[in-house]
Amino acid sequence: MDRGWTRFSIAVSKMTRVNLGHIKFGSRRFSAPICLTQKTEIVQPQPMNSLNRFADPFYCITRLIVGLMFASHGGQLVLGMFGGMPGSDNMMMQVGGWIQLVGGLLIAFGLLTRLAAFICSGEMAVAYFMIHVANAATPMAKFFPISSAGPQVSNKGELAIFYCWFFLFVVFYGAGRWSIDAVIGKGKAAAVATAT
Repeated sequence: MDRGWTRFSIAVSKMTRVNLGHIKFGSRRFSAPICLTQKTEIVQPQPMNSLNRFADPFYCITRLIVGLMFASHGGQLVLGMFGGMPGSDNMMMQVGGWIQLVGGLLIAFGLLTRLAAFICSGEMAVAYFMIHVANAATPMAKFFPISSAGPQVSNKGELAIFYCWFFLFVVFYGAGRWSIDAVIGKGKAAAVATAT
């Protein structure tokens, strides 16, 4: 390292280095190779770029785990699994439970992923505002979703917020390469290639 400065490499198409000359920080001036990653154009230290190849497989594993966790909450509501959940005899909770069960499984295995994630994200937004915020004990609790805080301070909607934003991310990212959607997409691409 040059006097505590970290050299940054940014890849410009096929990870080639481009030297942008001298960079000045305060009174210090040094030369550093800088490039941009092809997809995100974010400056990253060169050793971290080697982890980019694991981003999609890691995302697919995360999507599987979060989808199965979400489905298990649906199983609690509609099937009484894992000890059941209070209030599951309510019609709105039953509809939410089926969305969680079916949507969670679709997201976990990557089938109709974007559509399922969009519906599940909306369901969690509705759950947060109609259940967690509406039933908050105090005005202060309406604004704080932290689950570990007491009922006077929190509405306990932390999981609803997490699921809502994670599924919204899935809507924009897609299913990933380890999914049923990707297998179907490869089959369609192969059929089009053989037809031409």
